[in-house]
Amino acid sequence: MIVVMLAGIGLLAWAGIYNYKERQAAMEHARATHADLTHVDDQSAANQEAAAALGRDLRGSLLPGFTLPSLEGKQVSFAQYKGHPMILNFWATYCGPCKLEMPWFEEFSHKYDAQGLRVLGIDDEEGVTKEDIRNAAKKIGVTYPILLADSRIEKSFGLGDYLPVTYYIDANGKVLAQTAGAPSKDEVEANVRKILGAS
Repeated sequence: MIVVMLAGIGLLAWAGIYNYKERQAAMEHARATHADLTHVDDQSAANQEAAAALGRDLRGSLLPGFTLPSLEGKQVSFAQYKGHPMILNFWATYCGPCKLEMPWFEEFSHKYDAQGLRVLGIDDEEGVTKEDIRNAAKKIGVTYPILLADSRIEKSFGLGDYLPVTYYIDANGKVLAQTAGAPSKDEVEANVRKILGAS
């Protein structure tokens, strides 16, 4: 009986030592693979890349003035929309996310027309004809004015290669929201209501 008890105690002691060594090895492995999370400041590469995709951050600023040709050849100026809350959307015929959100802009331009909402699309691409752009807009179902970008507007808005980029402007010409890529329909409408509420 004493032999069995001693054997049991020995087995428990061996198991304890083995368990201790396993825990030590696991802790050592955890220390070796541990990564500290650090605060990312505004100058980080990730934030700079996101800012470049978004274009120049105009939130809280007055929208830069511009005059651009429409598909019909008329000169259209931002000043013509003074006093109207507005969506300004940079897009391209090849852009999938653009085609997703443009029907929402069309819908909201009708839904909130009585509150003065206006929508302008600006095609920002090279190597396409006006007819290509007109056909793409028609296929998407867009009836709001489509303008043609030039290098001056690209520079004043700080646009990169990322589309769509959309600005939500209140009736005083102030940019209240700015998005890159296609947000959800609910987010688009929330931004519309924000610019209408500020009017």
